[in-house]
Amino acid sequence: MRYLDPKNDLTFRKVFGQHPKLLKSFLNAMLPLTIPIRDLEYLPAELVPVIPALKYSIVDVRCVDKQDRQFIVEMQMLWTDSFKSRVLFNASKAYVRQLDKGIEYKELRPVYALSLVNEVFEHDMEEFYHHYKIVHLANSNKILEGLEFVFVEIPKFKPSNFNEKKIQVLWLRYLSEIKNATEIISPELYEVEEIRQAIELLQESGYSKEELIAYDKYWDSVSIERSLLSDSFIEGKQIGKMEGKIEGKIEGKMEGKIEGKNEGKIDVAKAGLKEGYPIEMISKITGLTEKEINDLKNK
Repeated sequence: MRYLDPKNDLTFRKVFGQHPKLLKSFLNAMLPLTIPIRDLEYLPAELVPVIPALKYSIVDVRCVDKQDRQFIVEMQMLWTDSFKSRVLFNASKAYVRQLDKGIEYKELRPVYALSLVNEVFEHDMEEFYHHYKIVHLANSNKILEGLEFVFVEIPKFKPSNFNEKKIQVLWLRYLSEIKNATEIISPELYEVEEIRQAIELLQESGYSKEELIAYDKYWDSVSIERSLLSDSFIEGKQIGKMEGKIEGKIEGKMEGKIEGKNEGKIDVAKAGLKEGYPIEMISKITGLTEKEINDLKNK
């Protein structure tokens, strides 16, 4: 039996975006809730600004429970400094939009944003779990209720470090230990019924040919985005928006160049064309001329 990676767009949405019982178990394990979630229902996805260069690598699921608390869950494969701002915008927008229903300010319900990041972004901290609230600087017991944020750095997670919160540890092991083409899964993950069901939903045999093609395409998309963000290609904080034209100001200088054989440049160019990135940007990244890239496009 072979399993697919639960962090992929296709599998993440199938497990957590189609099975509220599994999502409820996951949220109760991962979030610092004083009152556990009893029941929840899904909300439609909202359109939020795209982070430059991260067109494909963000997956989100939204839901609300019986107490009208909203939850936004995001699986983020890559990291940029803009991601925290996006999460703040996303959660704040969900909080404010409650007023569209005609409720008063005092009736606004909390919004929780859970961001699962498959990269290390807090390099000077050992902790993998980061919980943010709006607190009084001099007295952290004084809290402005309404918005809470949790960021999880999946690569930092080490199950040997934890004796408590067993179900949280098991869910994180589910995300970190099961990878593409995994064949052997630890028996401990089957101890929780919801996690056992989530594992069954990763069985490769349960997906159609078309779904598996989409699964592989997602990894291709993440790979090209990672290449475009790599320090070996770009220096600076942000490369602007890659959708037809470069929008905004590029911070930093593009001094990087692709090392290696010409075949490597061609592979990157082909991948960029496949994902719809502009020829001008592909040319700057690879060093190939626009004519050479157009020739690849026409082949």
